[in-house]
Amino acid sequence: MTGNIIKFSRNTENAPINSMSTQTVAFSHYNNISAQLPVDAKTGKTVDGGVKDQARQCLTNIKAIVESIDHIMGDVVKINIFLKNISDVAAVDEVYSTFFQNYFPTRTTVAVAELPMADALVQMDALISNGEGTTPQAPCDLIKIAKNTENAPTSSVSTQTVAFSHYNNISAQLPVDPKTGDIVSGGIKEQTGQCLKNIKEILTSIDVPFDDIVKINIFVNDLSDIDAVNEVYSTYFPDSAIARSVAYVPARTTVAVAALPMGALVQIDAVVSHGDGTPPQAIEDRHGIVIRAKNTENAPKSTFYTQTVAFSHYNHIAGQLPVEPCTGKVVAGGVNDQARQCLNNIKAIVESVGHVMDDVVKINIQLKNIADLDAVDDVYTTFFEKDLPARTTVGVSSIAMDALVQIDAVISNCEGTPPKA
Repeated sequence: MTGNIIKFSRNTENAPINSMSTQTVAFSHYNNISAQLPVDAKTGKTVDGGVKDQARQCLTNIKAIVESIDHIMGDVVKINIFLKNISDVAAVDEVYSTFFQNYFPTRTTVAVAELPMADALVQMDALISNGEGTTPQAPCDLIKIAKNTENAPTSSVSTQTVAFSHYNNISAQLPVDPKTGDIVSGGIKEQTGQCLKNIKEILTSIDVPFDDIVKINIFVNDLSDIDAVNEVYSTYFPDSAIARSVAYVPARTTVAVAALPMGALVQIDAVVSHGDGTPPQAIEDRHGIVIRAKNTENAPKSTFYTQTVAFSHYNHIAGQLPVEPCTGKVVAGGVNDQARQCLNNIKAIVESVGHVMDDVVKINIQLKNIADLDAVDDVYTTFFEKDLPARTTVGVSSIAMDALVQIDAVISNCEGTPPKA
């Protein structure tokens, strides 16, 4: 693929416009949709009513964005739902199910501490398949492949795995035994093991090895559980002799949430490389396209994640804390200083792989105090020269190292990653 694939950043007046993000940013075979609050585009205010009305407005906004770029809701491959109250999930599902006709996308649902608007009860973002690619790619009618296996929990409102082009998106897995439909007995270690086992069963069902995972998101109720989570996590990665030889672990973000479905203590989702693509792409050896994992000394390192993992036309950046790489400590100062450090770390990672910040297509921000958002935005805008990326912002109950902010990113990768020699 040529090195000049064009990133398309677009807004429509039929959905709320935000000065801090672009509604949809397309690159290659995917569109990244900014988080949509339950805001009426005409009034700029939250819609009247309860959580059903708000969920409908979030999805109406996503639909307006999707249709503005000549797509349909059936092109959605992944939805993230952020609730103020986890008990609202059933009400949201009643509305949610009316927006999809033939299949349900992969999905992650969590309750967060705060949303960017005080009266919002729900927020949603999305990832959209983009069969035509972006210029100068020739249009192609790629087929989206959605699959479930009985060896992992099935859901009436999501598909376990949806593959499109060179990626699979895996629905968030709860610590549920697929045979019983119940949360497994035991504590955080047992629950973490079940989540990862479910993901592994899904990958096995589509003949994909565990080490093809390029990004993991871990959602925990209690951040103090993370050491126990990591103890189990490290038994799953690296998974193969090849991965062990290079100590490969995926990029990763850990988020402390207010609550999870079914009262779970942990939930995990994943993004998986898909070397054979989806029809009618020519079948390649799954390891023909190289997963390129890289760390730089100019950003904080971790034994539990790789800073950036590139595959095909995207780089996935691990969640960055406001940590100075030279000291390993949170930078001194307030939320402005911490946001700047997070973004400096991302910038260092991006530049270490020959990219610039304007190659970012999606940013995810977690804040300890949602009231800090304006202060973060003052810093945020200084890191981009062109159109701002798609963005999702949530308030969380806590952040590692008592930080005030954490940021991760997805980066366009126009050169792709080369096949093995």
